[in-house]
Amino acid sequence: MTACPTGIAHTYMAAEKLTEAARSLGHEIKVETQGSIGAENLLSDNDVREADAIIIAADKDVDRSRFVGKRVLAVGVAEGIRHPEQLVERVRSAPVYGRAEGDGAGSGSAGTPAPGGSGGGKERSVAYKALMNGVSYMIPFVVVGGLLIAISLALGGNPQADGGLVIPDGSFWKHVNDIGVIGFTLMVPILSGYIAYAIGDRPALVPGMIGGWIANTGSLYDSKAGAGFIGAIVTGFLAGYLVLWIKKVEVPKFARPIMPIIVIPIVATTVLGLFFIYVIGKPISWVFTHLTHWLGGMTGSSAILLGALLGLMIAFDMGGPVNKTAFLFGAGLIASGNQTVMGMCAAAIPVMPLGQGLATLVRRRLYTEQERETGMAALFMGLFGISEGAIPFAAARPAQVIPANMLGGAVAGALAGTIGVTDAVPHGGPIVAVLGAVGGVPAFFLAVVAGSVVTALTTVTLVDVAERRKGGERPGAGGGAVAAAAQGSVVGAGAEAVVAGVGVGGGAGGGGGASGGAGVASRAAVAASSVPAADGGPGRDAGGADGDGVGTEGGVGDGDGGLGEARVPEVLSGYLTGRTVKTELVADEKEAAIREMAALVAATGKVADADALVRVALAREAQGTTGLGEEIAIPHAKTDAVTAPVVGFARSADGIDWGALDGTRARLVFLIAVPETAAGDEHLRILALLSRKLMDADFRARLQGAAGEAGILRVLGEI
Repeated sequence: MTACPTGIAHTYMAAEKLTEAARSLGHEIKVETQGSIGAENLLSDNDVREADAIIIAADKDVDRSRFVGKRVLAVGVAEGIRHPEQLVERVRSAPVYGRAEGDGAGSGSAGTPAPGGSGGGKERSVAYKALMNGVSYMIPFVVVGGLLIAISLALGGNPQADGGLVIPDGSFWKHVNDIGVIGFTLMVPILSGYIAYAIGDRPALVPGMIGGWIANTGSLYDSKAGAGFIGAIVTGFLAGYLVLWIKKVEVPKFARPIMPIIVIPIVATTVLGLFFIYVIGKPISWVFTHLTHWLGGMTGSSAILLGALLGLMIAFDMGGPVNKTAFLFGAGLIASGNQTVMGMCAAAIPVMPLGQGLATLVRRRLYTEQERETGMAALFMGLFGISEGAIPFAAARPAQVIPANMLGGAVAGALAGTIGVTDAVPHGGPIVAVLGAVGGVPAFFLAVVAGSVVTALTTVTLVDVAERRKGGERPGAGGGAVAAAAQGSVVGAGAEAVVAGVGVGGGAGGGGGASGGAGVASRAAVAASSVPAADGGPGRDAGGADGDGVGTEGGVGDGDGGLGEARVPEVLSGYLTGRTVKTELVADEKEAAIREMAALVAATGKVADADALVRVALAREAQGTTGLGEEIAIPHAKTDAVTAPVVGFARSADGIDWGALDGTRARLVFLIAVPETAAGDEHLRILALLSRKLMDADFRARLQGAAGEAGILRVLGEI
């Protein structure tokens, strides 16, 4: 069973690769796919019972309860595409699922990993999945809260004499601002709660959320600042594993029904809350107090050193005690006439969101589609000095993002201190410079830009190195959050190809992401007839070997030039015809190729606005490449610029750089265009059919070598 957080292309690519590999090794195989169009070719109870072994290629949690007693090999979906033969061989000696104590066969939750079936460490760890689960649910709160605050300041703030912005109490924009603040306030408990939920299931949700609220409320443990998102990560994991531990306690049978809804949440919440207040909170308060005194002793030291130190602190935990210590230190000196310290802080404050947003633009392939959308929101928040816009990135990849943030913050702070930037208001970001609160505006922007660039470049370098160490996996274009866990593993074959309209992303939340993949049961007892063919029968040569040709309506001429009765096989339900096939693209780059393909399908009369079709297709490319690798690209658009579904195909002799992750240039290019009002998921069905068949290397070779439009249509008729 595989599950990919979003998309469908990799679902069927994995299915075809595994099917080909199993058959080539002499095994019979049945593949269950669970893509965006729903589950297909389901594994029945009989299928599972008769199976010799099960391969699970998943980048999210799946229910393994039906596989108890079977050999189970669990890997990332990437492995199903890249190394299918190895998986088929390895699964024969995989551990039997459900045999070891505590594997939680009945739940299939993140907190109950299969024993030994990790496939050499390719499956995501419980900690990673839990962290990403929390991040995916937190992202909507960060985005909504941050953007509402930024918009309310921009449209409802009244400039003050000192350059600050004040939103009048009781005004419409004050209420909008308050709503945004609520979103930001809930952000930390949500992160903590859903980390705990991924580990300990539903009983862990309440202690996780309440623990996160406590972590973010410094007044509960005598601190001027809460522990922020780092504290939330701590409470989330503590709550999750505390609940798992309590679940193992033997209780009388009569008490078991009330354990998950009353006893466990109450006990875990109380223990975790008191532990944080009395054990963890006190050191946080101590750190806050002593950092403030230490900074006070450095005011007469080197401006470069002080600026770099403040930048490091501002960037470290973004709203946590270290950040707040630096910010309040700078803000407190404004009243005494020293505005240079706040100037250093103001330059560092926007670096994190601007740098992380810039990183998603610099190296798009390293990020999921949801992360790229969050990156755009982070850029906007950075302009208004809202550093929390970078928290989703720091929570997802703390080892790479936090050091990059700190380095960029130090650069910005040091430059601002060196040049003598001042800030008359307790706020940061470009907005305060635009409103006149900053002294030395050019130097201020220089510091911000330099710090943001350093953060972006350091981030993509560290992320790239980390991914290479994991074996070359890439996050890909799935997310939706940022999927239930924003954890899509993109393979060398390229990014997921998902039809999306302009402005329609996967959603900032991860709860509704579609899952895809291929559940595999390899067995000797399954009849061949139980394995549905992934493709239709071979296309038949309608005409003779001599002189057959295709007319505009698909009729086939005979060798004598008369009109024959036979027809070219219907291709993709008739959406692709001789009029939408081009043997050779003139374009040599992606945008020009899309325009050429749009003009090709427009000749059918099914395109009302070719320019609008191009805009939508390019907007989809901006979300993530549709280059699947293997020299394939499938640009697509769902837009009312077309009046009926239409598919175009063209070849490129030299290939076009489509940004595929495997580095191959696209030589086989399909354009799918469907109306917004198209019934059902017809576009997904088309994409599924293409993805399956295009994994056949022989099919691709014949398509590349087919002579003329007639030859191309005959090959495509096999789909």
